[in-house]
Parts: sequence; C-alpha cells; structure tokens
Amino acid sequence: MGNEPRRRATFLTSSLEKQLLTAIAARLPRRILPDHLTLIGLLGSAMVTIGYVLSNRAPAWLWFVNLGFAVNWFGDSLDGTTARVRRIQRPRYGFYLDHLTDAFSTLAIGLGLGLSPYMLLAVGLAIVTGYLILSINVYLESQVLGDFRFGYGVIGPTETRLILMGLNTLAVLVGPIPYTVFGVRATVFDVFGLAAVAGMTLMLGRRVMRNLRHLAHLEPADTVKAEGDPSQ
Repeated sequence: MGNEPRRRATFLTSSLEKQLLTAIAARLPRRILPDHLTLIGLLGSAMVTIGYVLSNRAPAWLWFVNLGFAVNWFGDSLDGTTARVRRIQRPRYGFYLDHLTDAFSTLAIGLGLGLSPYMLLAVGLAIVTGYLILSINVYLESQVLGDFRFGYGVIGPTETRLILMGLNTLAVLVGPIPYTVFGVRATVFDVFGLAAVAGMTLMLGRRVMRNLRHLAHLEPADTVKAEGDPSQ
C-alpha cells in the first residue's frame, strides 16, 4: 500500500532476530503458510497459560511454560517474516490479524501469570492493561503520524519472553523468592511486574507528550477556525 505507515523496531535484539527469522522463513516448507504460524503462536500462548496455572501443583510445569514461550516466539515472529520473504504480504489483513492475536496472547499470558503462585492477579492484569494502552497509542500514531514504531525503548516481546523464561528458570531452581510488603505476600515476579508497569507508564507519558508537541506544531491552536467563521 502506498500509504502504509513506516515500520520501525527499536528493540535490543531486533537486528539479530531479523536475520535469524529471515533465514528460518526461507527454509520453511512451502505448505506452511503465515496463517498456520499465527495459529502456532496462539498455541504457544495457550501453553504458557496452562503451564502457569498448573505450576500451582508443581514448579516443574514452568519448564512447559518456557517451551510455550519458545513456540509462541516461533509462530508470532515468523508469520509476518514468512509473508515478506515469499512476497505474499497482505498488509491490512496481516496488520489486523497480527495485532488482534497479540492482544489475545498478552491477555492469556497475563492471566496465566496472575493465576500462578508466582504473581498477584492484580499485577498480571496491570501488565495486560499497560500493554494494551501502549498498543492503542501505537495504532493511533500509525494513523495520525504515519509512523508505526512498534517499540518503546529497547524491551520488546522477544526480550520480555527471555526475561520471563529466566525468571521461570530461577523459580524452578531456587524458588520464587517471596517478600511481604504491607502484609501482602509477593515474589520476584511481582517486583518485575510492577517495574514493568512503572516503565510502561513512563514510556507512554514521554511518547504522548512528544506526539502532542509534534501535532500541536503541525496544527497550531491559533490557526483553527470555528465552524461557520466568515473569515475562513
């Protein structure tokens, strides 16, 4: 599409990941289509949710969660890359499906964390809420600025998966490292989650202020004419 917004990634691993994904996509069997990979990504999200819930029975289920994150990364990251490598992009269809499934995956993973013994449900839901608000801001930017910058800082979906996989491994090997704050039992997962929420809030605030300054420069308030003004 001629008016398709510019896509920019700012994540820590984005350059290396792009090379890896392109190499994998070029070697995938032709019968595996981007939509199949999208379904694989959703399957990975479901595995994460199920694994976190079952970790109430045994911490070893966190290994299953890590496998789910790997499956989710494979499907979620490769669907768009495969379409681009094969030159079968469907920009509007892909944009809609990709971000809709991202929202479902985020909700599933956040709920899974909140229903596990490692994170308070309120913290898990706060992470989901923060992510969805950041996503809405990105979609608005793509419309009003024509700039689809789908990253905030250097932490993106892949980096988040790696961090959570590291925390899962830590929880299996040494335990969840519990804390008690104002009488509420919390773990290192909650500390990470609250730090993530605080970081998302700060990044959103900075980005919103920058966007508003830019838009105000493009559309100064003193040049806006009232409807029906004869001086228009």
